[in-house]
Amino acid sequence: MALESYRKLIVWQTSFELAKDIYTLTRDLPREEQFGLTSQMRRCAVSIPSNIAEGQQRNNAKEYRQFLGVARGSAAELFTQLLLVQEIYKTDVTDFLATTESIQKMLYALIQKL
Repeated sequence: MALESYRKLIVWQTSFELAKDIYTLTRDLPREEQFGLTSQMRRCAVSIPSNIAEGQQRNNAKEYRQFLGVARGSAAELFTQLLLVQEIYKTDVTDFLATTESIQKMLYALIQKL
């Protein structure tokens, strides 16, 4: 793949937007979550597009798949944390859950394609 072509991938664009949205969502969580859910959710959300980008810039498809697998794992973590926010704080995160699930499916498809 050409340099920076990861930015053209729908999965990277979607996960990049999700990461920005997670920052907005977590600003509204209680202050006591600053070093708990807020921090963890932000790290997971940022990890998804970051691993897609880093993997694409690696030397071969095997390494790329490995980084896509890490991104997929981060998406699964984020999905779980979103469920916690929904349950504990009664916050509607339906759209976030749907986007995260969509990202997981796109990552799976991309891994299979490689």
